[in-house]
Amino acid sequence: MTSADRVFARFPDFIKEYIYSRGWTELREVQLEAARVIFETESNLLISSSTASGKTEAAFFPIIADIFDRPPAERSVSVLYIAPLKSLINDQFSRLDELLDASGIPVTHWHGDVGASHKDKLLKDPDGILQITPESLESMLMNRSNDVPRLFSGLRYVVIDEIHTMIGADRGSQVLCLLSRISRLIGHSPRRIGLSATVGDLKIAADWLGAGSGRETEAPVPPHLPLKWRLGLEHFYIQNADEAQTKNPSLATSERRDRGGQAELDPGYEYLYDAVYGTKSLVFSNSREETEYVTATLRQIAKKRSDKDVFLIHHGNLSASLREDAEEKMKDETVLEAVTCATVTMELGIDIGRLSRVAQMGAPTTVSGFLQRLGRSGRRGDPPEMIMVYREETALPNAPLHEIIPWELLRGIAIIDLYSRERFIEPPRVKTMPLSLAFHQTLSILASSGELTPKALASRVLDLPPLALLDKTVYRELLVSMINNDYIEMTEERGLIIGLKGERLINSYKFYAVFKDSEDYTVRCDSEEIGTITTPPPVGDRFALAGRVWEVKEIDIPRRLIFVKAVEGKMEVSWPGDGGEIHTRLLVAMYDVLFGAREYKFLGENAKERLDNARRVAANAGMKDNMVVHLGGQSYVLFPWLGTRAFRTLKRTMQKYSAELGIFDIQSELCHYITFKAKEDAGRNLIYGIRSIIERGDLDVEKLVFDGECPLFDKFDDFIPPNLLRLAYAKDRLSASEVIERFE
Repeated sequence: MTSADRVFARFPDFIKEYIYSRGWTELREVQLEAARVIFETESNLLISSSTASGKTEAAFFPIIADIFDRPPAERSVSVLYIAPLKSLINDQFSRLDELLDASGIPVTHWHGDVGASHKDKLLKDPDGILQITPESLESMLMNRSNDVPRLFSGLRYVVIDEIHTMIGADRGSQVLCLLSRISRLIGHSPRRIGLSATVGDLKIAADWLGAGSGRETEAPVPPHLPLKWRLGLEHFYIQNADEAQTKNPSLATSERRDRGGQAELDPGYEYLYDAVYGTKSLVFSNSREETEYVTATLRQIAKKRSDKDVFLIHHGNLSASLREDAEEKMKDETVLEAVTCATVTMELGIDIGRLSRVAQMGAPTTVSGFLQRLGRSGRRGDPPEMIMVYREETALPNAPLHEIIPWELLRGIAIIDLYSRERFIEPPRVKTMPLSLAFHQTLSILASSGELTPKALASRVLDLPPLALLDKTVYRELLVSMINNDYIEMTEERGLIIGLKGERLINSYKFYAVFKDSEDYTVRCDSEEIGTITTPPPVGDRFALAGRVWEVKEIDIPRRLIFVKAVEGKMEVSWPGDGGEIHTRLLVAMYDVLFGAREYKFLGENAKERLDNARRVAANAGMKDNMVVHLGGQSYVLFPWLGTRAFRTLKRTMQKYSAELGIFDIQSELCHYITFKAKEDAGRNLIYGIRSIIERGDLDVEKLVFDGECPLFDKFDDFIPPNLLRLAYAKDRLSASEVIERFE
């Protein structure tokens, strides 16, 4: 009997019927490996496999089989499924409904949009599979801690979906803390199953998944399959006398309408429009602002051409009803024409069925993001398909060197080339000093347990796996600060309880989330909720949201409401945000693209010409062999080819030792270049100066955070002593090793 036969024999009849009914002739390798680990070991399991490869079935076929064959001795939740998005929870088991109905295993959704009666049913009669967000699980542990042993006494499996979004983030660390606290309350550690399509380092991810579980974690290496993609990258100048920039698209030529190659509004957007109109597609952007602008522009083009408006929008500041409308239309197989413009909110594993293609405005910031977005298409046997559209301001004749290099185009090419050649995905980064999380879990544990001695509280907090590396003296200083500022109160018996300020924090539903949120205003048009914006414009002013323009009719400041009416036009709107981190390996790959001779078949005519031009400019400027280039007079530019953390470290080094290095007016753009000014030969000697600093041991990250700085990044950083924040910034957001390696 083959391994596949042995696995198949272990499945109950209803799973076999489910497989037969879908015409599957064999189980995939990932499904066989997952079944082997779950059936034959007691280990945790990390399933890392490409999008649409059957990860959900790989995990749940053997899990359901196990629960069906060996039901828990007493009524209890058997499987806890944790996902980062409500939409993922609502959608994830839709294609398994038939299977779950046949098994008789109930599934309960639990998040902020689920009614109380639905939750009460589980509380009275816990059973089956519970799908929940980290925030709702936090709320359950804080407010229903006495129910936890009863609810989860027979908990056998914890499934964590999209774990690549969790590792290294406070939200993922929160999940590990919650699992550790549940295990303590129920007296055993359930097996953990992690799912992801884009894990950069299997060992780091496996160690993260198993932290504190007391179990080994198996992470089968996914098969190295040949890549089958349809890709096209095209570049456009926004201001260009030649309106025929769109005459030779690199992808889907036959699907474009013949307009003589003339762009009436904007060549880049019209290229995008022709590539997606009449199809079912996703258009990704890297920010909510750009998503809004793209949606409005595509609608503008549709109106200009008298086409039907088939454009939808999806991002985190839209109302749930608008997001769900977009999701439902994309999933509905009877809807043949629908284009959703989206941010990362549509990047994760919501099953939206068969798409014609994915489009991307500009380049994703990471290889992982590219793979997630590409994986939205190409399901059900078709190869994934993506076009990337690059729009660039036409450089002025006197523009400096660093401003005429097409950085975003280089990044897009490098991402594709790097993964194609090396299968590189960014490895996860894990914080060593998660102070905001420590503050949060301290209050959460006190809220759920009641009074604790300082020693008992410290033991419970520092025993949580994500906080195990936190120095005891650092945590003691944090506790003292929390007591002094009335977030915690010391009783006459020298015990610790929640203080008055702490009560105000934990009594808000916003406390359950460890990610930063903003005090947004809700936008309403008549009875319809449109979404939220951060800053209310004055009455009579206009702003963009949901791909449309609204005029402010009334503002209710106490209730944080804005009442609007729809108007014609197109505008921009701004939200605060973080551009994310770029890995050094990607910057090195960009260097290789710029200074190599490789030709890329996925480049359109314009993009190829733009790359060739950039290569000539960079070669003539001597950029390949010189990190520092003289721009004339006292102006210089440094191209270090370092990722975000190392780039940040290098810039701070230059600022700290600027007098010694003889430089001033230090400026930077993302992690592409640092401009500075220097007198005489100081600019040309910069590299030697930095090497000297390194050789004498003065490149110390803790010395690069300046007195008086208060680096605020995470949700509860406002409540952390500034000296601790500076130490955490040095340890978790700077990287000296890569700088040292670059300047050796």
